[in-house]
Amino acid sequence: MNKKSAMWRGAAIATLTASALTLAACGKKQEAPQAGKPQVTVVTLATQPVSLTTELPGRTSPFRVAEVRPQVNGIVQKRLFTEGGEVKAGQQLYQIDPALYQASLDSQKAALARAQAQQKTAALLAERYKPLVATRAVSQQTYDNAVAARDQAAADVLSAKAALDTARINLVYTKVLSPIDGIIGRSAVTEGALVTANQSSALASVQQIDPIYVDVTQSSVQLLRLQNALASGQLKKADGEQSALVTLTLEDGSQYAQQGKLQFSEITVDQGTGSVTLRAVFPNPDRRLLPGMFVRARLADGVAADGLLVPQRGVTRNQRGMPTALVVNAKNQVELRELKTDRAIGDKWLVTDGLSAGDKVIVEGVQMVRPGVEVIATEAGANAPQAQQSQAAAAAKQQ
Repeated sequence: MNKKSAMWRGAAIATLTASALTLAACGKKQEAPQAGKPQVTVVTLATQPVSLTTELPGRTSPFRVAEVRPQVNGIVQKRLFTEGGEVKAGQQLYQIDPALYQASLDSQKAALARAQAQQKTAALLAERYKPLVATRAVSQQTYDNAVAARDQAAADVLSAKAALDTARINLVYTKVLSPIDGIIGRSAVTEGALVTANQSSALASVQQIDPIYVDVTQSSVQLLRLQNALASGQLKKADGEQSALVTLTLEDGSQYAQQGKLQFSEITVDQGTGSVTLRAVFPNPDRRLLPGMFVRARLADGVAADGLLVPQRGVTRNQRGMPTALVVNAKNQVELRELKTDRAIGDKWLVTDGLSAGDKVIVEGVQMVRPGVEVIATEAGANAPQAQQSQAAAAAKQQ
C-alpha cells in the first residue's frame, strides 16, 4: 500500500506541474503583444488664466538727496549734528562765524535810518515850496529840484531796505540748515575750517530713504514683445492697481516685505545697453533698503487668459535648439511637436504654439519611445493609489 500511495502521489505532482507550465505558456502568449508596447506617463493639458511677471535687475536710490554747501564765507565754529543721524528740514547743521555779518547788518540798519531821515527832509521841503511857486516866491526850477530830491530820497530808502534784507539773509546763512528731512552722512569739515560760498565740495549730504526708489532696467526687445502681446489681446492688463505692483528680492535671496508701485518708465533707450529704465517707489520704514543695494524686482506684466502650462520634464530641445515635446495622439501613437515657449513659470513652460488644450504630453518614458510608436499611456498620478497598495502589501508580507 505504501508503494502504491507513493506512486500515486508522484503521478499527481507530475500532472499538476505540467498543468502549471501549460497555463504559464498560455499566459505568456496572451501577454506577448501587450508587453511589446512601451508604457509612458502623460499629462493632459488644459488652458487656465496665468498671471505673468517679469524679474529684472535693479538698484536702490534715495528718494531725495541734498548736498549741503555754505552760502557765505567764514570759519566754521560748530558742528551741530551727529553723523549718521536723522535731521529735519530747517534744522541747523553748522554755525559759521557771524561777527562780520552781524556788523554788516547793523551798518545797513544805520544806512536805512539815514536814508529815511533824508527822505523826510526832502519831502518837507517839496511841500513847503509847492504853494510858493504859485505866488512866484520861488522859481519853478527850485521847486522841481526839491521834488526830484524827494523822489531820490525815497529811492535811497528802498535801496537801503534791500541792502538791509541782504545783510539779514547773509546773517541767517551763517546758520547752515538742512534743506530736507533725512539721514545725514559724514561731515567733510570740522570746527575751524574755512568755507566759501558756492564751493564745489559739500559739507555733508542728507538722503531721504523712506520712501526709496528702485531703478530697474528692461531690454527694449522685452518691452516691444509685451506691448505687442497686449495690443493683440494675448495678454490683458490686470484689474485695478495690480499691474503697477512690484515685489523685491534682496541680495541674500530674501523677499522684501513691502510692495512697491511702478512710478514711470523712461522714453529713451540706452544706446550702449539697448535697455530702458523703470522706476518703482517702495516704503522703507525700517531702513532695510539702503541706497546702492542690488535687488531683483518682479513686475506684473498682465494675465494670459488662455495660458497653456507644460511641465518642464516633458520638454526637450532638438539639434537646432528648438523646444520639442512628444505627444500621444488619439490612436495612442507618439507625435513630435515643435514648440514656442514664452517663459518659465515655476517648474513649467508657458507654451504659445505647438500644443493645444487636450494634448497628452509624455513626461515619463521619453527615452523609450520615438515618433510613430504605439504606446500605453497612463495619466500622471493615476498609479499613485495602486503603488501605495502594493507597498502596503509588501510591508504586510515582511511582517
